[in-house]
Amino acid sequence: MIRALVAAVFAAAGSAAAACAPETVELRGEFGSARFNVEVADEPAERNVGLMNRESMAASAGMLFVYEAPQRATFWMRNTLIPLDMIFADETGTVTGVHENAVPLDETVIDGGPGVQYVLEINGGLAGAMGIDAGDEMRHPAIPSDVAAWPCG
Repeated sequence: MIRALVAAVFAAAGSAAAACAPETVELRGEFGSARFNVEVADEPAERNVGLMNRESMAASAGMLFVYEAPQRATFWMRNTLIPLDMIFADETGTVTGVHENAVPLDETVIDGGPGVQYVLEINGGLAGAMGIDAGDEMRHPAIPSDVAAWPCG
Protein backbone atom coordinates (compact mmCIF):
# COMPACT_ATOMS: atom_id res chain seq x y z
CA MET A 1 0.00 0.00 0.00
CA ILE A 2 2.70 2.51 1.00
CA ARG A 3 4.77 1.61 -2.08
CA ALA A 4 1.78 2.44 -4.33
CA LEU A 5 1.23 5.75 -2.49
CA VAL A 6 4.90 6.70 -2.90
CA ALA A 7 4.80 5.85 -6.61
CA ALA A 8 1.71 8.03 -7.05
CA VAL A 9 3.32 11.00 -5.29
CA PHE A 10 6.56 10.78 -7.26
CA ALA A 11 4.53 10.47 -10.49
CA ALA A 12 2.65 13.63 -9.51
CA ALA A 13 5.98 15.41 -8.93
CA GLY A 14 7.00 14.63 -12.48
CA SER A 15 3.76 15.84 -14.04
CA ALA A 16 3.42 19.04 -16.00
CA ALA A 17 1.26 20.79 -13.39
CA ALA A 18 2.13 24.42 -12.82
CA ALA A 19 4.54 25.14 -10.00
CA CYS A 20 3.33 27.30 -7.14
CA ALA A 21 -0.38 26.92 -7.72
CA PRO A 22 -2.55 27.52 -4.62
CA GLU A 23 -3.74 23.91 -4.75
CA THR A 24 -0.21 22.46 -4.90
CA VAL A 25 2.58 22.01 -2.35
CA GLU A 26 5.99 20.90 -3.54
CA LEU A 27 8.73 19.43 -1.37
CA ARG A 28 12.38 18.91 -2.27
CA GLY A 29 15.34 17.48 -0.42
CA GLU A 30 17.84 14.63 -0.48
CA PHE A 31 14.94 12.28 -1.26
CA GLY A 32 14.23 14.12 -4.53
CA SER A 33 10.97 16.00 -4.94
CA ALA A 34 7.26 15.45 -4.43
CA ARG A 35 4.06 17.30 -5.24
CA PHE A 36 0.82 17.14 -3.28
CA ASN A 37 -2.59 18.45 -4.27
CA VAL A 38 -3.78 20.26 -1.16
CA GLU A 39 -6.65 21.97 0.49
CA VAL A 40 -5.46 25.08 2.29
CA ALA A 41 -6.58 25.73 5.86
CA ASP A 42 -5.61 29.35 6.52
CA GLU A 43 -8.50 30.46 8.73
CA PRO A 44 -8.94 29.39 12.37
CA ALA A 45 -12.22 27.56 11.68
CA GLU A 46 -10.64 25.59 8.81
CA ARG A 47 -7.58 24.73 10.89
CA ASN A 48 -9.79 23.53 13.77
CA VAL A 49 -11.57 21.02 11.51
CA GLY A 50 -8.62 19.96 9.37
CA LEU A 51 -9.06 16.45 7.99
CA MET A 52 -11.57 15.29 10.59
CA ASN A 53 -14.29 12.81 9.64
CA ARG A 54 -12.73 11.78 6.32
CA GLU A 55 -12.57 8.08 5.60
CA SER A 56 -9.84 8.29 2.97
CA MET A 57 -7.54 10.64 1.10
CA ALA A 58 -5.94 10.28 -2.33
CA ALA A 59 -2.27 9.27 -2.37
CA SER A 60 -1.04 12.60 -3.70
CA ALA A 61 -3.42 14.73 -1.61
CA GLY A 62 -3.01 16.59 1.65
CA MET A 63 -3.92 19.64 3.66
CA LEU A 64 -1.69 22.66 4.19
CA PHE A 65 -2.21 24.56 7.43
CA VAL A 66 -1.07 28.18 7.12
CA TYR A 67 -0.62 30.33 10.24
CA GLU A 68 -0.36 34.11 10.26
CA ALA A 69 3.01 34.02 12.04
CA PRO A 70 5.48 31.44 13.37
CA GLN A 71 4.21 29.77 16.54
CA ARG A 72 4.12 26.52 18.49
CA ALA A 73 1.81 24.28 16.47
CA THR A 74 0.03 21.44 18.23
CA PHE A 75 -2.38 18.87 16.82
CA TRP A 76 -4.41 15.88 17.89
CA MET A 77 -6.35 13.26 15.99
CA ARG A 78 -9.80 13.71 17.53
CA ASN A 79 -12.40 12.72 14.94
CA THR A 80 -9.65 12.02 12.40
CA LEU A 81 -10.24 8.62 10.85
CA ILE A 82 -7.10 8.14 8.76
CA PRO A 83 -3.44 7.94 9.86
CA LEU A 84 -1.50 11.07 8.97
CA ASP A 85 2.06 12.32 8.69
CA MET A 86 2.54 15.94 9.76
CA ILE A 87 5.35 17.91 8.17
CA PHE A 88 6.16 21.06 10.14
CA ALA A 89 7.91 24.01 8.47
CA ASP A 90 9.12 27.45 9.53
CA GLU A 91 8.41 30.83 7.92
CA THR A 92 10.85 30.05 5.08
CA GLY A 93 9.17 26.75 4.26
CA THR A 94 12.11 24.76 5.64
CA VAL A 95 10.96 21.54 7.27
CA THR A 96 11.70 21.63 10.99
CA GLY A 97 10.25 18.25 11.90
CA VAL A 98 8.06 15.35 10.84
CA HIS A 99 5.57 13.41 12.95
CA GLU A 100 4.87 10.07 11.28
CA ASN A 101 1.76 7.93 11.47
CA ALA A 102 -0.43 9.90 13.84
CA VAL A 103 -2.94 7.40 15.18
CA PRO A 104 -6.59 7.89 14.14
CA LEU A 105 -8.88 9.13 16.94
CA ASP A 106 -5.96 9.54 19.40
CA GLU A 107 -6.23 12.66 21.55
CA THR A 108 -2.56 12.72 22.54
CA VAL A 109 -1.10 16.14 21.72
CA ILE A 110 1.35 16.18 18.82
CA ASP A 111 3.74 19.09 19.32
CA GLY A 112 5.40 20.47 16.21
CA GLY A 113 7.59 22.73 18.31
CA PRO A 114 8.08 26.48 18.22
CA GLY A 115 8.51 28.58 15.09
CA VAL A 116 6.07 26.64 12.91
CA GLN A 117 4.13 28.58 10.28
CA TYR A 118 3.16 25.79 7.85
CA VAL A 119 2.06 22.21 8.43
CA LEU A 120 1.47 19.75 5.62
CA GLU A 121 -0.65 16.72 6.48
CA ILE A 122 -0.33 13.73 4.15
CA ASN A 123 -1.25 10.05 4.32
CA GLY A 124 0.40 8.22 7.19
CA GLY A 125 3.62 6.45 6.30
CA LEU A 126 4.44 8.51 3.21
CA ALA A 127 6.99 10.86 4.79
CA GLY A 128 9.11 8.00 6.09
CA ALA A 129 8.76 5.91 2.95
CA MET A 130 9.80 8.87 0.80
CA GLY A 131 12.56 10.08 3.10
CA ILE A 132 11.06 13.51 3.87
CA ASP A 133 12.94 14.98 6.83
CA ALA A 134 14.03 18.14 8.62
CA GLY A 135 15.95 20.47 6.32
CA ASP A 136 13.84 19.69 3.25
CA GLU A 137 12.13 22.64 1.59
CA MET A 138 8.46 23.33 0.90
CA ARG A 139 7.15 25.60 -1.86
CA HIS A 140 3.67 27.17 -1.99
CA PRO A 141 2.30 30.65 -2.83
CA ALA A 142 1.45 31.23 0.86
CA ILE A 143 5.20 31.35 1.64
CA PRO A 144 6.36 34.89 0.76
CA SER A 145 9.03 34.79 -1.96
CA ASP A 146 11.22 37.32 -0.14
CA VAL A 147 11.77 34.88 2.78
CA ALA A 148 11.17 31.49 1.12
CA ALA A 149 14.01 28.96 1.09
CA TRP A 150 12.53 27.75 -2.23
CA PRO A 151 10.61 30.69 -3.69
CA CYS A 152 7.93 30.52 -6.34
CA GLY A 153 8.74 31.86 -9.74
